[in-house]
Amino acid sequence: MTQTEMRDLPLVSIVTPFYNPSPAFMRQAIESVLQQDFTDWELLLVDDGSIGESSALAGEYAETYRDRIRYLEHPGHINRGKSASRNLGIRRAAGQYIAFLDADDVWLPHTLGEQVELLDAQPNAAMLYGNTEYWYSWTGKPADTGRDFVPALGVPPNTLIQPPALAPLFLEGRAVVPCPCSLLVRRQAVEDLGGFEDAFRMLYEDQVFYFKICLHSRVFVSGRCWGRYRQHPEASTQKAAKDGQDESARLAFLNWLEGYLREGQIHDLEVWQALRRQMWLARAPAWQGRLARARRWVRWVRKWVLHLERRSLPPTFRRWLWLRREGNG
Repeated sequence: MTQTEMRDLPLVSIVTPFYNPSPAFMRQAIESVLQQDFTDWELLLVDDGSIGESSALAGEYAETYRDRIRYLEHPGHINRGKSASRNLGIRRAAGQYIAFLDADDVWLPHTLGEQVELLDAQPNAAMLYGNTEYWYSWTGKPADTGRDFVPALGVPPNTLIQPPALAPLFLEGRAVVPCPCSLLVRRQAVEDLGGFEDAFRMLYEDQVFYFKICLHSRVFVSGRCWGRYRQHPEASTQKAAKDGQDESARLAFLNWLEGYLREGQIHDLEVWQALRRQMWLARAPAWQGRLARARRWVRWVRKWVLHLERRSLPPTFRRWLWLRREGNG
């Protein structure tokens, strides 16, 4: 590749996967990219098999901004999940840096400019992330006014953190897990670690990626807020919680992490201790459920035995059995 060709490539490739989002949300997300004060970017809109208006909307933007926005889809327009969609965007990206923006979130206008400046100044960092506003007031409802908040990072801001220090903090909730819209990562680091894991289609796909990065690479954490994470009932995390899928999804993630640590021969004691504690907590509800079912089964058996006794045994013998059970025989 010639120097002229390299200068023509965008510095940042933004990957936005989408699957039937609200067209209004998606339009706001795209417009927040177009309004960035940093302009050396490309936007890859990755259609994950949408069947609504969002496909047409993405196509319209790609047609209008041919030199900046591209529309991508999986072969056969199939649905493959968030991880596979982000990986498709990464494979087709031209930039040195990769950013992620979901189709229902928005960036603040200064996001890319500040992120690029910070990552340029941290040549040893594979990734940086900042904070995000949890955004409720987008509804315009009085009840949602004042609900917006920016969580505490849980780590000192403006710090280069060595691996694997972030892993136990993320696992145990001692540091906030970043939103995808708050990070910028070097493309080479993404490719070296294999990107996202396609098996994680909807939940914990971002955490899988974060752990692959923070277990092996330095991460710069900024105290700046760069995006708005829209809170709405159709979001995958909220739907999963409502459907009761979040606990099983977390256990699947923890099982993956255990295998990843073993395969990579990562022996950090603090990481393993945090993982063991979280696996026990994740499995506890399942064991509690099994114990509850066992107790119900035992109660049913006892009731059935008593029923048979009443129907088939002589009164004298029933009384003898009762005395034996009570310890009086």
